[in-house]
Amino acid sequence: MPKRRIMMFLAINPVAFSLFGWEVRWYGIIITLAAFLGIELANREAKKRGFPQDSLWDFAFWGLPFAFLGARLYYVLFKWDYYAGHLSEILAIHKGGIALYGGLIFGAIAALIYCIKNSYSCTLFVDILAPYFLLAQSIGRWGNFMNQEAHGDRIAKSVLEAWHLPAFVIEQMRIDGVYYQPTFLYESLLSFIGVIIILTLRRYAPLRLGDAVSFYLVWYGSSRFLVEGMRTDSLYVFSTIRVSQALSLIFIALGILYAIYRYQHKEEYIYYKKVIHPMNLAVL
Repeated sequence: MPKRRIMMFLAINPVAFSLFGWEVRWYGIIITLAAFLGIELANREAKKRGFPQDSLWDFAFWGLPFAFLGARLYYVLFKWDYYAGHLSEILAIHKGGIALYGGLIFGAIAALIYCIKNSYSCTLFVDILAPYFLLAQSIGRWGNFMNQEAHGDRIAKSVLEAWHLPAFVIEQMRIDGVYYQPTFLYESLLSFIGVIIILTLRRYAPLRLGDAVSFYLVWYGSSRFLVEGMRTDSLYVFSTIRVSQALSLIFIALGILYAIYRYQHKEEYIYYKKVIHPMNLAVL
């Protein structure tokens, strides 16, 4: 098969299929499946910790839409110069344009409301979610891959080949004849490594309640800060500050401060594996 035909074959169409004239994109499919997988795995873990059956799905029924709303509003807010003149595109979320930090912030608000309403420990609830949030984020970045976005600066194809990346990844990073760094892949891999670390520690180490939350904040904040500095599509504030890097620093600081607080209050030490009922703990 000629080289040109091979490259055309490897290039992935971001549109999975059309339904009644509406384009259904791989981006939306992957993001949705990643979220559902994360919730299902978290739901199974929640049952082990004494939560009622399908409590995570009850939360997801309104929590996920709220998180997606936050992710879109965040993106539109920092791209308002564009959307002010294209109001009809604000709801075109299927084409991409959601910001993970916006989803995390709104998702955290939703989780807090849900826990207070049901008298559950918010710390335990988010502790359970932490590794599966990271897993969903890791998978979700492949939606950016399908849309050929969240990439870095130009890079020689020979460098990508030297890294032994799969051919389909290399060719999908070829945009208008130019190859770009697959920063989506960097973040995806870092997030997946974080998942492995949390689950391994949870299984073999005496983690205390809140440790997974602190680890998540520091790990993801550090990973995102590093990767964001390589991206070419960052959202900016004051024209010079990358919003996601600023929020990453806040996440790192919150994770460290929360860990210090938990370890200074030793009377509140509760081992994660020993939790058998979420309503026997303080809500916050």
